[in-house]
Amino acid sequence: TMSSSKTLLVLENFIAGKFVPSSSYIDSYNPSTGDVYCKVPDSGKEEVEAAVRAAKDAFPIWSSKSPLERSQILNKLADLIEHDLEAFAQAESKDQGKTIAFARTVDIPRAVYNFRFFASAILHHTTECTEAAAAGCLHYTSRTPVGVAGLISPWNLPLYLLTWKIAPAIACGNTVVAKPSEMTSVTAWMMCKLFEKAGIPHGVVNVVFGMGSKAGEAIVCHPDVPLISFTGSTLTAQRITEKSAPHCKKLSLELGGKNPALIFDDADLSQCIPATVRSSFANQGEICLCTSRIFVQKGIYNEFLKRFVAEIKKWKVGNPSDPTVNVGALISKEHLEKVRNYVKKAQAEGAKILCGEGVDSLTLPAGNQKGYFMLPTVITEIKDESCCMQEEIFGPVTCVVAFDTEEEAIERANGVKYGLAATVWSSNVSRVHRVAQRLQSGLVWTNCWLVRDLNLPFGGMKASGVGREGAKDSYEFFTEVKTITIKY
Repeated sequence: TMSSSKTLLVLENFIAGKFVPSSSYIDSYNPSTGDVYCKVPDSGKEEVEAAVRAAKDAFPIWSSKSPLERSQILNKLADLIEHDLEAFAQAESKDQGKTIAFARTVDIPRAVYNFRFFASAILHHTTECTEAAAAGCLHYTSRTPVGVAGLISPWNLPLYLLTWKIAPAIACGNTVVAKPSEMTSVTAWMMCKLFEKAGIPHGVVNVVFGMGSKAGEAIVCHPDVPLISFTGSTLTAQRITEKSAPHCKKLSLELGGKNPALIFDDADLSQCIPATVRSSFANQGEICLCTSRIFVQKGIYNEFLKRFVAEIKKWKVGNPSDPTVNVGALISKEHLEKVRNYVKKAQAEGAKILCGEGVDSLTLPAGNQKGYFMLPTVITEIKDESCCMQEEIFGPVTCVVAFDTEEEAIERANGVKYGLAATVWSSNVSRVHRVAQRLQSGLVWTNCWLVRDLNLPFGGMKASGVGREGAKDSYEFFTEVKTITIKY
């Protein structure tokens, strides 16, 4: 009915520089209340077709601009998002369930920085040249944009991870068809309103909203989209790989993790414990880099557990818009159920729940009773073979187990199908390097967590993904290289 739709936010696709109303919509929920608050276009083949056409039409003009011209436009967009930082943070928190504090200090500033970073990086790339004097030849390489980039981003860090794709794609001169998660589309739609003012020509960035199975699939299967960058689950990535194989597309896949922390008995616990609480439960544990398996050396195991749980109890779960809250709502009812089921499975296997789900009671403000909240949960006395130690849970749950030797810790840490991130806590410099070398992990943080330099390669090994992102890596992915030989 009209009256109820007035209060709901209704999003529209952004194609060829215009907002296009949709014929059908998906409900999007406010995770902290459990109410529908937004209608997201349920796009499919037709809308993707229009977006790809717009992106193809815009490509000749955009790709022929100089890096400096594109850089200035990216910087302008960054300024515009930063100017509206508070509005973006409020929207991200409401739409995703994350705390307002996290959206304000992490998500939106990082989205701004993604544009500034690639606006700068694009000005500093050089290509190779070699001389073959004996043959009287000069060889050099040139790099050109690929064409239309298909970008599919997840619901955990919505604007942060979408801009991490859009920025390098357009900085390199590609045009874009992007699909954010249908569960968290609001900030992407808000950003589209700024493109005109930033000076982005029509059709350079097109945003199509909808489900992965419909809109995402249409992008992946489109013959005129030569390149796909995806962040999300390993399962979806397998489908993307199969669907894109007949077209020989370039793929960049940033997938899940089952990230270990190795805490040796010479670790500085005063630093390690608060950092490990953060690495386990930041953003409700809904970050692919979160720590979900904590291996603690026997000598400090009991002390670690006692202090770890005491530190967790200081964290407050509740209304995401309350600035004192540390843990917001999980993304959806289904996801909350899935995460809770892992805890139930652990209990059924005889593991011990030290705090959180099913052990402590959660009191919520009146308006948040129907929200998707869960206390930070710690599981101990669990076997390495357990699904809780093997599968990505992607919620506020971490497992803590004891180990004897360095050798054993490394072997157990590597004993999963994933290899995204790891943390090592030790004050022994030799050990830190030795262990970091041997962990099967794209990123290893020692005595810290989530300290990022966007210049450096980011990505995972094994089931955690294909390819790397970063200044040089993203540039290589979003361009085609050509070797040219000149006989003189």
